[in-house]
Amino acid sequence: MDLNKVLQVSTFAGKIMLESGAETYRVEETICKICTSFGAEQADSFVIPTGIMVSISNEDEAVSLVKRVTSRGVDLNKIDKINDLARKTQMESLSINDFYKQLVEISKGERYSDLYTLFWAAISGGSFALLFGADGKDFISATLIGLAIKIVGIICRRFNINEFFINSLCGAICAFLAIIFIKIDIGSNLDKIIIGSIMLLVPGLTITNAIRDTIAGDLLSGMTKALEAFLVAVSIAIGTGGILSIFINALGGV
Repeated sequence: MDLNKVLQVSTFAGKIMLESGAETYRVEETICKICTSFGAEQADSFVIPTGIMVSISNEDEAVSLVKRVTSRGVDLNKIDKINDLARKTQMESLSINDFYKQLVEISKGERYSDLYTLFWAAISGGSFALLFGADGKDFISATLIGLAIKIVGIICRRFNINEFFINSLCGAICAFLAIIFIKIDIGSNLDKIIIGSIMLLVPGLTITNAIRDTIAGDLLSGMTKALEAFLVAVSIAIGTGGILSIFINALGGV
């Protein structure tokens, strides 16, 4: 058994999961499960949102690896596929090379197309507005704003722009367009249009994982993710609040 190969492959699997939005404890369990499935006597992993540390041993040999994680997103499909693949190693005879090839295929798997993402982002913005009591005009306004901020978000991420700036910019665009739609009588309720559209920017998965990690005892990861969610909320508030402040103080509001 090549301990170094097992270590590299298991850490790669954990990296894909962490970048896709998996909980800390799930990543640690999956890494250890893969290592023991391929013959390691003992495996220990320590995962935080920005890095993975793994150590495995077999007889008198021990190896360890640290992997830096710089990007984070949401792709539950990849998490599910790697979970299934890890379970498969315990039930079927699978070589480490075949396992690695399947991991590469999963990592290269394409997400939904931009057009598909834009369509559902727009519908989600309008639907959230309805959920908060908006009328038909507000639904249309929130749908158009949801489409606009998703387009801006996709473009900004292609240029690797900081997430804090992206959320502030999208929040500002949301408030600005909502004011415009109210002024030209496309929308009726400024608050409901803004709230519905902003829901697309809220870090729901990050908040959920922060709570789950904290409950599971991963306090460092839980606090880190909670802080990340807080900073996202602050960035949204800065962008939206800045535009609303100018609108109310300089232009007198609606």
